[in-house]
Amino acid sequence: MSEPSRVWTHIDFNLDGKQCGTLNVPHSVDLSAYAMVQIPVVCIRNGEGPTALLTAGNHGDEYEGQIALRNLARELEPAMLRGRVIIVPSLNYPAAEAGRRVSPIDEGNLNRLFPGRANGGVTEMIAHYVESVLFPLADLVIDLHSGGRSLDYSHTALAQKVADPAQDEALRELLRVFGAPHSVLTTGSGGGGATTLYAAASRRGIPALTTELGSGATLDQQGLVIAQQGTRRVLRHYGIAPELACEPAPVSQLLRSLGPRHAIYAPCAGMMEPLAKAGEAVCKGQPALRLYRMDDPLAEPLTLHFNIDGIVSCRRFPTMCARGDGLFHLAELLEAGGTGK
Repeated sequence: MSEPSRVWTHIDFNLDGKQCGTLNVPHSVDLSAYAMVQIPVVCIRNGEGPTALLTAGNHGDEYEGQIALRNLARELEPAMLRGRVIIVPSLNYPAAEAGRRVSPIDEGNLNRLFPGRANGGVTEMIAHYVESVLFPLADLVIDLHSGGRSLDYSHTALAQKVADPAQDEALRELLRVFGAPHSVLTTGSGGGGATTLYAAASRRGIPALTTELGSGATLDQQGLVIAQQGTRRVLRHYGIAPELACEPAPVSQLLRSLGPRHAIYAPCAGMMEPLAKAGEAVCKGQPALRLYRMDDPLAEPLTLHFNIDGIVSCRRFPTMCARGDGLFHLAELLEAGGTGK
């Protein structure tokens, strides 16, 4: 039996109405022995029905989801629901407050720490609370991400590939309803694998998706619209907010991640000149980028090429890169007909 969470809240998730409070994470420091990291949370409930758990700010420098969920939290009222919506718009609050990918408290990357630990560091305790308290309440999960300061992503929704046919169809339906331009079934090999929030939810059999909706630690307006409309469509489709206004789902191309073996990594430090864009179809042998050494202005730039046909799912956003930085990742079309209806 797992240890009980040390995170607590005054919110009663079984109470009808609209509640706004905090998840309180113990954080004892020199000048505040009984301090708490306080993470804003909203619970809106109206009787029996499915529960949607909606999170953003898992990485603090990704803003489309954080703003989309704040807008939704203000708009939703209990009378609009047939069930429950739990919204945590800045889940890794210390990282979000600092505008960083990881927490300044413990350098914790929340999306690499699931299932977390009840008595771990602050970020591990957040993951453990989501895993042990919020997941058991949820019938579906959406964790909204963007590229943050280091990546330029095509607008994409992702679900963790599973072997069970019924769960696989449930994930595909969730992707179809959300309606991002690209939908990816991933094995997790290019990111955190089983330690991510959406993979942890899928392990429990909960339909869950994540997104990548922007780049460069700024607000991408199209990404914000996709986050808002996709989330609204999901709440309407699953009967949680049956009258919620939303646009019809556009056709989404269903892709499969090609993983790190077909990605491009920097073999040395330098300045990157990208030669392909996020979302672009590319061919094997096509130049991907030129890499310029800093120490020799007369040196010819190193040209790196794609080693397979595919679609650019993301590229590095900053020009400066260090040896080992991921520069390009690719996906391939899985179904010619896409996921739209």
